[in-house]
Amino acid sequence: MIIKIVSALLQALVVVAISPLQIGTIRATKALLEGRRGGRLFQPWREIVKLLRKETLRYRNGSTLVAMGSVAVLASSLTLALVIPSITFASAIPPDLFVIVSILTVNAVAQGLIGLASGTSFGGMGSSRHVTLLALAEPTLLIAIYALSIEVRTSNLASIIQIRASNPSQIVSPVGILVVASLVIAVLSETGRLPVDNPTTHLELTMIHEAMTLESSGHDLAFQELASWIKLTVLTSLLANLLLPWSIASTLSPAMIPAALFLIAKVAIIGATLGVAEVFLAKVRLFRVPELLAGSLAIAFIAVIISGVTAK
Repeated sequence: MIIKIVSALLQALVVVAISPLQIGTIRATKALLEGRRGGRLFQPWREIVKLLRKETLRYRNGSTLVAMGSVAVLASSLTLALVIPSITFASAIPPDLFVIVSILTVNAVAQGLIGLASGTSFGGMGSSRHVTLLALAEPTLLIAIYALSIEVRTSNLASIIQIRASNPSQIVSPVGILVVASLVIAVLSETGRLPVDNPTTHLELTMIHEAMTLESSGHDLAFQELASWIKLTVLTSLLANLLLPWSIASTLSPAMIPAALFLIAKVAIIGATLGVAEVFLAKVRLFRVPELLAGSLAIAFIAVIISGVTAK
């Protein structure tokens, strides 16, 4: 048990360390393609340090739930980093599908409460939109990974990745392709990236995630920003490990070092890919986003049907 706890803590430490690097890679890629100078790769870390040094101000009519919600959002993101296998399969908490989705739900609900407790109309508007998308994105994640669990008869995510590594044909099977397509849309929605949400906008008519953090400052904003970056890194690394389910250590061992290096490479490649995509993608109109997510949910259902029919 101690070995599993230490392995999970080391994994979470690596994820926390490289999550701002992924954001820096996205920003640098977009700046390069748009002909701007842009910031350095480690600029997001400097932003977190600067926010932690600033005074935390709260709206006069706000609630203490903003502070509590900020801690809950960061804690749930760190829990995801502990549970979801990124560089090791060893974990003190079993990476069960339903446990992971429950943690994601806690994270999303806490973020929505922050927007409501801020005491502004923008925060409530962002929370309303956030919960609307949550109702479609969370079931998509659950059903998509459930489609993979039917083939291997387990809802343990570590076992799913290990079986895919030993049987690469599952990666390019119809179920595998449909699941990845569905998860990509759901992950973009969960992490507030284009075409679902624009993380760089401050236009009140289109804000979702930014509207909920608009009145936060200091420690509160630092926790919320770091939590969103960790969640992006964890979910995108999950996608990468489903597509390339190799180079993950089975337990606490020197094999975790190359696994961490492979994770950094995966995160950098995904960050650059997201940066390129966001340059050429436009944000979908708000009233069309539920249609996009409903399509990803339908794809996940199709994957479940095919998996159930073809399962031996």
